[in-house]
Parts: sequence; C-alpha cells; structure tokens
Amino acid sequence: MSNLTGFTHAGLKVALDIKERYKTGEPICVPGEENNILVPEYLMNHNLNLQTIEDPIALAMMATRDPEAPMALAAAARMSPLGRKSRLLAGVYGVVGETSRHPVVKKCIAMITDQAFDPDAIASIRGHASKFIAQSRRDYTGALRANLKSLLDGGIAPRLFVRQFFEITEAGNMRSDIRKKLVVSLLLSANIRPAIKFLFLENLSRFPAVVRNAIVTAVIKAEPSHHMDIIKEEIRWILAKQREEKITLGSQRLTEVRWN
Repeated sequence: MSNLTGFTHAGLKVALDIKERYKTGEPICVPGEENNILVPEYLMNHNLNLQTIEDPIALAMMATRDPEAPMALAAAARMSPLGRKSRLLAGVYGVVGETSRHPVVKKCIAMITDQAFDPDAIASIRGHASKFIAQSRRDYTGALRANLKSLLDGGIAPRLFVRQFFEITEAGNMRSDIRKKLVVSLLLSANIRPAIKFLFLENLSRFPAVVRNAIVTAVIKAEPSHHMDIIKEEIRWILAKQREEKITLGSQRLTEVRWN
C-alpha cells in the first residue's frame, strides 16, 4: 500500500532488487516478466504501466546508480512529474540530481528543479531525453557495425571483438530479441571463424536467460553440417557441464542443511 509520501513497500523491495542486479550484472526486467528486459524506451512511454518500477524510490535508484546514461536519464525523466506531488518527493528528486553519476542527468534535473517542476520544463526535458536515447542507440549500433567490419577485415582480434560486443550491447540496453538475432546470425554465419563462435559460447552465461535459451534453441535447430555439428556439440557440452554444476551445488546445500 502507498503511504502519504508516494513511496510503497513494494517499491522499496524492487529498488533493493535493482541495486542487487547492478552488483551482479543481471539486467533489470519488467515486473512480473523476467523474459522482458527493461529498456529506456519503456521508461519514456507513460502509456506503459510499469507497476512497482513506477515507485519514486525505484526510479531514483536507476537514475542514480544505473551505469549507462540513457537508462538513468529515462528514469529521471519518468520520475520528474512526481516532484510536484509533495515537498519530500521534490527533495528526493533534487538529491538524485546531486548524486547521479551522469552529467546529463544532473543537468536535466537541475533544469527541472530550477523551474519548480513546471510542466513545460518537464516536457522539454522529456523531449531532450528521447533524442539522447535515440542518438545513443545509433551510436551503439554504429560501433557494433564498425567492429564487425574490422573483425572481417582482420583489424581486430577475435577476443577483443567478443569482449567489446558484450560491452556495447550491455551498455546500450539492447533489446533481448535484437541481441538474440545478432548472436544467432554470428553463430550461423559461414563468414565467421569457428574460434570466434567458441568465444561467444564461452560467454554464454553472460546473456540473460531468455536470450541464452533462444540462442541455444536456434543453433540446435540449424541445418546440419560438419561446421555446425561442432558448434552444436560444444553447446551440448556446456549445457551438460552446467547441469553437473547445479547438481553438485544442490548436493552441497543439502549437506549443509543436514549438518546445520
């Protein structure tokens, strides 16, 4: 239930979950939809009901702690109208502007608070945030294309390409379906060397579960060939190894419970 300040117990719980996800590197998901990764565009769309993420403490957590400016800015933009509801919310919003790690967030929040949460100022910042997010998307996509071209031309080492692939897609809060299509196309491409594909498979655990499962399914269903059979066998080995680790971990926990 909400209290008079606009905060909720559920909102506090989701804020703590978001904080933990930042520590572990797990993506933030839409409440109740673990297969749907939250992206800045969702936060910018006020027609979407994001449930507990609408709570000011959850939005404040993202605006201050998210490592990427587009997501932090989107959270700050979504939170901005709440500052008109109470002095406490206005004060919290000001603190977010002081503590956010991103200069663009600090600047936008300062403009809104200086204008006493004027609706026109909020609308202006929302427009600025939308353009910033769209430009960031273009920049990340351009970087991925440039890296792929460099890889095919031999201008970038495979391990560096894979590392930067993860850095760029994670920094860009890339949608699950796009991330899946990119990786599947690379794994199935005849123009990509097997060594590069094995590097992706080594890092399979870095993908969110929904992306990881979709990648595995697409590769296993691919047309058989000598090349693809090797990739499929590697995936089967990885999955078998993961199952063994889960069984071992479960046995260890059971033993600990018995001894305690």
